[in-house]
Amino acid sequence: MTKLLGNLSKGKILIVSAPAGTGKTTLVRRLMNEFPDFVVQSISCTTRPPREGEIDGKDYVFLTEKAFEKRKASGDFLEYATVFNYQYGTLKERVEEQRSMGKHVALVIDTQGALKLQKEVQDALYIFIKPPAIEVLKERMENRKTETQEVMQQRLEWAQHELKQAKYYDYQIVNDDLETAYQVLRSIVIAEEHKI
Repeated sequence: MTKLLGNLSKGKILIVSAPAGTGKTTLVRRLMNEFPDFVVQSISCTTRPPREGEIDGKDYVFLTEKAFEKRKASGDFLEYATVFNYQYGTLKERVEEQRSMGKHVALVIDTQGALKLQKEVQDALYIFIKPPAIEVLKERMENRKTETQEVMQQRLEWAQHELKQAKYYDYQIVNDDLETAYQVLRSIVIAEEHKI
């Protein structure tokens, strides 16, 4: 019997990008919760300090600047980028390990990292999550209460830049309604697994 997911011997890489506050992490977590045996999220390394409630090794692998640079020099990263003065990177080894077990690995990364990856990883699936409007994004950021006004302004300016990069992705999903956006994401991943 064909299953919705889990029909491939090697999993796909799912690149999911969006401006901060668009709901990309929430959408990917829902996918992982529905298909826990077949979808995992790559845990990025970062040099930024943990936010309240974040757990090292679960949310991110928190590294010192020196440790990050060492891994970069060793070629350990599939991709890396500097975002708001902090470095973020995806470890190749972790991604390939999960894929070899038939799991799809979701990389929730910014457009810098995603566009670098497009040059190296052609068989990945590139999905961009858009806010319904920049004003909605601002409101969501304000409601999160995780950034200062100055940081929020920087993020909104960066969001404008990221929205212009959406044209380089395979799919664009507008997260106007979380349930609808999730059903679209779910459908894309299922369809891609059954693609010839």
